[in-house]
Amino acid sequence: MANAQNTAAKISIKNNLNFDRKEIMSVSGKQLSNLIKGKKEKELRIKKEATSEFIVLQWIDFDQDGIQDELLFQAEVPAKAKVNYQVVFDGTIPLTESKITTYSRFVPERTDDYAWENDKVAFRTYGPDAQKRTEEKRPEGTLSSGIDLWLKRTDKSIINKWYGENVKKSGYYHIDHGEGYDPYHVGASRGTGGTGIWENNNLAVSKNFVNYKTLAVGPLRTVFELNYASYSPYEVKETKRISLDLGSNFSKFEITMDSDKAVPNITTGITLHDNKGEVKINKKEGWFRHAEKIDGVFLGEGIVINPKLLSDAFPNVSKEKDQSNLVVIGKPKNNQLTYYAGFVWQKSGQIAGEADWDTLLQKQAKMLANPLKITIKKNK
Repeated sequence: MANAQNTAAKISIKNNLNFDRKEIMSVSGKQLSNLIKGKKEKELRIKKEATSEFIVLQWIDFDQDGIQDELLFQAEVPAKAKVNYQVVFDGTIPLTESKITTYSRFVPERTDDYAWENDKVAFRTYGPDAQKRTEEKRPEGTLSSGIDLWLKRTDKSIINKWYGENVKKSGYYHIDHGEGYDPYHVGASRGTGGTGIWENNNLAVSKNFVNYKTLAVGPLRTVFELNYASYSPYEVKETKRISLDLGSNFSKFEITMDSDKAVPNITTGITLHDNKGEVKINKKEGWFRHAEKIDGVFLGEGIVINPKLLSDAFPNVSKEKDQSNLVVIGKPKNNQLTYYAGFVWQKSGQIAGEADWDTLLQKQAKMLANPLKITIKKNK
């Protein structure tokens, strides 16, 4: 096992905030190349300092050229503290496996959804076949670029099971069989985290995604990209890179809008459903939430964004079906915008009610503003 003699490097992680944090850390670029220089990356292992506990690792090769671009591991750092990890290169040490995971995939057996999840939350959105079915007035169609929520109350992966059972009996995942269900209605709304361009008191939105690319499945982070056909007077071609980390209630959305003309904004939002929920807007800290009850149980949806990238936020209430959204207007840089969108369901056992959800949103905003600081010292 690792000791002071065979430790190749020390990784220090500092938490400046006043609450404990458990997050996925990334080592990439120059830091990564320096770390593995002269070594075999497949032999790399990381352990907590002064323990024999090796932790779960994940490599990501974004461009699939055979060279790893990013190394991920999960760090646990107490409030106002620093934690050290040791790096060793020893292929005889078994890789640590995770019982819980992130996961995403294209789902051709339910027309053409794309679904993603971790141990806390699950989401999906819709592809070209679902759009075509709607336009041709055929069954199983969905015309929406909104983001659907699947309310789960297990830390196990449910995507394959729920879709598999739904093939046997249509509507399976709309009923809670003990692991959660999908009662959430998206329609033409933004769901939680869908995008558009806000102009002249109107939200221009794309249709369904036209193609996808899965970049990483898990166990610590799933990453994929969705591309959309041009829309709006700006003839925008939109790409969403979406990632979800283990242990997080929030998907990270990295939006790129490719257009010959300057795009006035990149807008995201949360459906207000039947306008009976409660909206809270915190522009200063950059978090926005909707609180509602579905089947009598609390559901909190939220968006978190760097306040410097925020232009405006307000509830846009409409008499038109599925057009009432909490609108969050972002200021794109080079036609790009990053934000986080997610939710919590009371039946998952993660929260007791609205106050807990607000606290989670506040923490997410603070974590975004104060990332964990990573320092790597390589042994000579």
